[in-house]
Amino acid sequence: MSRRNASIFDAMLDVASLLPWQAGLIIAVAAYFGFHLLALTPPQALAAAGPQDLANNVGKQILMGLSTILQFVVPFIFVLGAGISFFRRRRQRALHSQVANHPSQTALGGISWQDFEVLTAEVFRRKGYRVVQRGGNGPDGGVDLELWSGRDKYLVQCKQWKATRVGVATVRELYGVMAAEGAVGGFVVTAGEFTVDAKKFAEGQSIELVSANLMLRLIAQTNADSTSYPDEVPNCPRCGSEMVKRSATRGSMAGSIFWGCPRYPACTGTRPTE
Repeated sequence: MSRRNASIFDAMLDVASLLPWQAGLIIAVAAYFGFHLLALTPPQALAAAGPQDLANNVGKQILMGLSTILQFVVPFIFVLGAGISFFRRRRQRALHSQVANHPSQTALGGISWQDFEVLTAEVFRRKGYRVVQRGGNGPDGGVDLELWSGRDKYLVQCKQWKATRVGVATVRELYGVMAAEGAVGGFVVTAGEFTVDAKKFAEGQSIELVSANLMLRLIAQTNADSTSYPDEVPNCPRCGSEMVKRSATRGSMAGSIFWGCPRYPACTGTRPTE
C-alpha cells in the first residue's frame, strides 16, 4: 500500500473510531449495500438523459470498478473503527472505576499520560459533554480533548505532571488556541497542582484549572451519578450514541431524571430512566 493510500486509510479509520461503535456498524452495513448496488448497476442505468459518448461510458465503468472494491474496503474500515471505539470505551470505563475505587493522587500519578487523557475524557463524557479525543504530540504538547455542549466548543489540555506544578505558560497556550478556534471555554487538567501565576491568569479567561484534588472529586461525583455504568447505559434511539442522565428544567416534568443524547441539540433523542 502506498503512503498516500495508507494516509487515506488511516484518516478514514480515525474518523470511524471516533464514532459510537453502534454508529460505525450501521455505516458499514449501509456502505456495503450502497456500493454493492453501484457495482451491479449496468452502465445504461446510470446514464443521464442525452447522447452517450466514450468518455461517459468509461466514467461509468470506472465507477463500477471502484464500487466493486469499495463495497468491501469501506465497510471493513468502519467495522475496524467500531471495534476500536468499543474497546476504547471499555478502557475508559475501567480506568474511571479503577481510580474511583482507590481515589488518591497516587492513583492519578500512577497511570501513563495516555491513560490520564483517556480518564479525563471519560469524566467529561459523564458530565454530559460530547468528547472528541484529538491527542497532543506527547505528555506535554497540544490540545488533547475537544468538548461539545450543544454548539459550544471547549478545549482541554491534560498535564500528568506529578513533581512539577503546571505554570502560566501552559494556560496561556490554551487561551491562544481557544481564541484561534473560537472555543467558548477550556480546561487544564493535571495530576498535580498549578502555580499562583497560572491561577491568576485563568481568572476571567473562561479557563478552569482542574487540580488533582478537584479531578478526584469529579471522578467521585460522576461515579455516584452513573451507578448504572457500565452495563445499563441505553443508546440514543436516533443516532446510537451512549446516553447520559439529565434533569428536566421546565414544564410539568421539571426535576425529573431522564436519559438524553449527549449530542443535544443536534440530536434530541431521549429515553425514560425506568
